[in-house]
Amino acid sequence: MPDITLTTLVLLCLAAAAAGWIDAVVGGGGLLLLPALLLGLPNVPAAHVLGTNKAVAIVGTSGAAITYVRRAPVRVGLSVRVGLMALAGSMGGAFFAAGISSEVLRPVIMVALLGVAAFVLLRPSFGTAAGDTDTRPVTRARIVTAVVLVGGGIGFYDGLFGPGTGTFLVLALTAVLHLDLVTASATAKIVNVCTNAGALAMFAYQGSVLWQLAAVMALFNLAGAMAGARMALDRGSGFVRAVLLTVVFALVAKLGYDQWTA
Repeated sequence: MPDITLTTLVLLCLAAAAAGWIDAVVGGGGLLLLPALLLGLPNVPAAHVLGTNKAVAIVGTSGAAITYVRRAPVRVGLSVRVGLMALAGSMGGAFFAAGISSEVLRPVIMVALLGVAAFVLLRPSFGTAAGDTDTRPVTRARIVTAVVLVGGGIGFYDGLFGPGTGTFLVLALTAVLHLDLVTASATAKIVNVCTNAGALAMFAYQGSVLWQLAAVMALFNLAGAMAGARMALDRGSGFVRAVLLTVVFALVAKLGYDQWTA
């Protein structure tokens, strides 16, 4: 473990708990966890920060996924298929990432997120059981769309750029498969476990994980994630919708700041 002060360690653990809670409810916990690691470990190589981030996140994501599967009607088989496609997509995105400028992508993602926020605000019934007017069984075409476009497309984006992947997964799964927001969050967690596992395996192979620090932070991330999953299940889609909008606007603000200071 790197030489860090007790105060820094405590702050990193608190950030891990908060990130786990956010990620379990609606995705986007990395928006808090990764910057916290970068600030807390200024002299550590970026690859080690990214690898440690994945080692922490996969524990909380797995805990949240287990909590959801036990209490929510999640189609695990479909979730795994989407997750495996997302894993392949993220590897493809990472392959092309070196040739793409993040400065070009930031404005595009900001516009997309603002469109998402407007859509959710203008359709209060979006992602609620009462507002789901399409009660027909999910067709094979929609399942294929979910696997290829949601899994492959968002997985590719995750490897290429990254911020807000969990949020995009929740929204896409809600729209394509007509899931309520709670079930979409549950499905997104299983997909995230698949993508995090692939990334962590690569970082571990490269020796880019601070395992001792990750183990301590992972305990807090797991506690936050399980608390967030339980709260989402207990409070329902309306609560998830409110957190979703908060995370979307926070992500827009962060991307805007990054673009302004670039």
